[in-house]
Amino acid sequence: MLNNLAGKKVLIRVDFNVPLDKDQNITDDTRIQKALPTIKEVLRQGASVILMSHLGRPLKKLNDDGSINVKKFSLRALVPHLSALLDNKVIFAADTVGQEAFDHAHQLQPGQILLLENTRFEKGEKKGDIELAAKMAKLADVYINDAFGAAHRAHASTATVASQFEPESKSLGFLMETEIANANKLVNSPARPFTAILGGAKVSDKIQLIERLLDVCDYILIGGGMTYTFIKAKFGTTGNSLVEEDYVGLAKDLLAKAEEQNVKILLPEDTIIADSFSNDAAKKTCPSMSIPEGWMGLDIGPEAMDTYKKVILGSKTVLWNGPLGVFEFENFSKGTFGVAQSVADATAKGAFTLIGGGDSVSAINKSGLADQVSFISTGGGAMLEYLEGKKLPGIAAVI
Repeated sequence: MLNNLAGKKVLIRVDFNVPLDKDQNITDDTRIQKALPTIKEVLRQGASVILMSHLGRPLKKLNDDGSINVKKFSLRALVPHLSALLDNKVIFAADTVGQEAFDHAHQLQPGQILLLENTRFEKGEKKGDIELAAKMAKLADVYINDAFGAAHRAHASTATVASQFEPESKSLGFLMETEIANANKLVNSPARPFTAILGGAKVSDKIQLIERLLDVCDYILIGGGMTYTFIKAKFGTTGNSLVEEDYVGLAKDLLAKAEEQNVKILLPEDTIIADSFSNDAAKKTCPSMSIPEGWMGLDIGPEAMDTYKKVILGSKTVLWNGPLGVFEFENFSKGTFGVAQSVADATAKGAFTLIGGGDSVSAINKSGLADQVSFISTGGGAMLEYLEGKKLPGIAAVI
């Protein structure tokens, strides 16, 4: 990160897209906590801080009259908690690049903090609008991008704005640097065996990741709804389980490619099945290849948990992306939380473990094991695209 910031105004793009309850209380402040080191370092150097972030998708959830639901999507709700975390009053501007933002930015003194309103209230934000980016740039002398969670978006505040600053006046923040360094541990000569645990609902969401991991992994453990597309590809019966019919052929190809490259893709030997998609559904265990009609797979079974545990504990590098079942339902959460424990145990044995993806992060937090893994990424989509080998606009625009 940059030095010699004394007396300068520093515009920091953070990712404060945090979950809020119906009363606008923050339910998980992980992303705010992760941004604190960069903010504190800029303040330590004697600069003033201007923070900008998005929150939700306000332009997709307008009020009935077509106006923005400011109450629901305003960053104003974050001010008290952010002020307490920084032990410093946070000034709030009720616009992003309007008169209020410019007035506050102009008056800002070293050591002070200004939080701008939700960048996505601006129609040009998601389009990467150059005029909007130019207005953002006029607020400050220096730009720092520390929003890894939005680094895969070519938006005005994440990428275009960087073009308005000279190379010596822009940089990545500590969080961004840490995310990249940890992701690189997976793609650049990882310690072996390297195991990827992939869950979630759809194979279609993970195609490029799986193809990329086939080049670097020793094991890929499959769970979640995507399991049953692979089961069908192996001519198993899937009952009412989630199956992406259009991707069965691709699943066959991935299995064949894995065999060619000597990568072991493991599917769960057994599955916890239910007669409806509900926590209170009737449930039983059956072989994953033989799910009867009227039943659906909602979690991995005990044999699969045992097999996966052995592979994970024998690994030196572990990537976990996606839950192994419907862990939001307590009765179908055992597989996901069992894997969380195995990942923590592997870490204790010296493995490098990285959790990437919103639901995986939620699961590791709910398990109470978040402090027992090597690294938890703040960017689900961004981390996946980085691991897929894609160039992230928010990074490329700065370095």
